[in-house]
Amino acid sequence: MEQLQSLITFFSEHKFLLTLLIITVIWTIRRIMIKFIWGDTNFLSEEQRKWISQTKNGSFTILLIVMFLVWQSEINEFALSLTAIAVAVVVASKEIILCFTGSIQRASSRSFQIGEWIEVGSLCGEVIEHNLMATKIQEIDLYHGTYNYTGKTATFPNSLFFTTPVKNLNFMKRYVYHEFKITVKETTNLYPMVPSLLAHIDDHCQDFYEVATRYNHVIERHAGVDLPGADPHVQVTSTDLGDPQVHIRIFCPTERATELEQLIREDFMTLYCERILKHPPIAISEDLLTELESKALHC
Repeated sequence: MEQLQSLITFFSEHKFLLTLLIITVIWTIRRIMIKFIWGDTNFLSEEQRKWISQTKNGSFTILLIVMFLVWQSEINEFALSLTAIAVAVVVASKEIILCFTGSIQRASSRSFQIGEWIEVGSLCGEVIEHNLMATKIQEIDLYHGTYNYTGKTATFPNSLFFTTPVKNLNFMKRYVYHEFKITVKETTNLYPMVPSLLAHIDDHCQDFYEVATRYNHVIERHAGVDLPGADPHVQVTSTDLGDPQVHIRIFCPTERATELEQLIREDFMTLYCERILKHPPIAISEDLLTELESKALHC
């Protein structure tokens, strides 16, 4: 008992040693828990990422509380002496305060969780970690229509939530409104091709159409708004230069968006060659080859 009392007295007189001991103990426990959650898997699941994030945030919160209790008297004295320069400290720590309040704003609004897709400014990706100061995402190539991971990890401060809108794209992990345009140079009437093109698109989307329709209704009920349906949409427009342009929108599985776009582009080019140019696509390639051969002979 006397040894325990002397140990307590020693650490109360040497708070820096006590602080180092507490940090070491908490950091060791945190490392053990993260290693246990990680296990032997090479790729973390969403549940594992959530537990790891909660472990990191919980250990950091416990450390702050313990440090406050250990240094409470010194903090009180420091706070009294800090009154004269309080304004300067607030201005200097403005970004840190915004990060903390941004984290509180995110938690209170439930704008996103770990494993969901979000868009913040020009950054798009899947949330893999968030804490009181920053949020980390695995970047996704959203603007080029591939919806694949780029391999880049982006970390941004939580203060960004006050200046930049946060878009939750979680429903796009399964199905997405995929839009693309096809432009032709010749001034011609493309409207007669629309029914045939829609028929080809329906054939490509037939195997998942019922599931896409149900998922579309689920998103509508969750969002509380009337969204465009799961049926494909084809619209003929023109560019600023007056070139005819076909705008196509389909509601399809995210992982198949690029594949379906290529199939639809192939169908459009086939119909365009057959109906507008009045020339089979294969014959056109043969004519081009013949022309190239003749040029080579003349050279």
